[in-house]
Amino acid sequence: MDAGIQRIAATLGVVLGISLVASAGPVRIYGGDFALPIPADTGSSKGWMNDAIIQIPDHFIVADLDVSIDITHSKVFDLQLFVQSPTGGRLCLNSYNINEYFDGENYTQTIFDDEAQSPIEQGGPPFTGRFRPESGGLLSIFDGQDTFGDWRLQVYDWWYADTGMLDNVQLIVTIPEPATAILLTLGAALMTLFKTPTPNPKF
Repeated sequence: MDAGIQRIAATLGVVLGISLVASAGPVRIYGGDFALPIPADTGSSKGWMNDAIIQIPDHFIVADLDVSIDITHSKVFDLQLFVQSPTGGRLCLNSYNINEYFDGENYTQTIFDDEAQSPIEQGGPPFTGRFRPESGGLLSIFDGQDTFGDWRLQVYDWWYADTGMLDNVQLIVTIPEPATAILLTLGAALMTLFKTPTPNPKF
C-alpha cells in the first residue's frame, strides 16, 4: 500500500473514532428466533447450517455492530460462526484449531462486541457475556455500511456426530448522528480499496 494512502486511512480512522465517541446515536435491534438445525442435513451431522437471514428494512448507517447469539449444540468446539452483510462483506466470529480443543455445550446469551474486554478464545462454554471476535477480526469492518438488506448468520459444523440448533440471533446496531454518518460512509468507501478475501473454514 502506498505510504500516502496509509496516512490518509490512518488519519480518517482517528477522526472517525473521535466522532463516534462524541456523537453515537440510538441503538436498533434486528433478528429474533430461528430454530435452524446445525448442520442443515442432520443425517450427515457435518456441514453448513441454512443461513439465518435477518432482513433489515431500514436505511441507517452502521456506527457500531454487536451480534448476539444463542445456540444449543452438543460440542461447540466444532462450530465456526460467520456474519455477512448485504454487500457481501463477511467476518468469522470464532474458530479454533485442534491445539485449542475443549469440551462443552452451547452459546448462551453470547454477544460479540469489539469493545469487550476478552476475546472469544479466552472464554468457555456456554460463553455467556461479551467477547471480542476471534483475534484479527473486528465487527468494525461493517462500520459505515447501510443496514438495508439481508444480513446472514452462517454456521459451519466441521465434525460428525454432534448436532445442534441456532435458537436466536440479533444484530445490535448503533446509529451515528448525521455528521458522523457522513464520515463513516467516506471511511467505508476508502477501506473497501484494501479489503482482503475472507478465509474459508479451517476444517
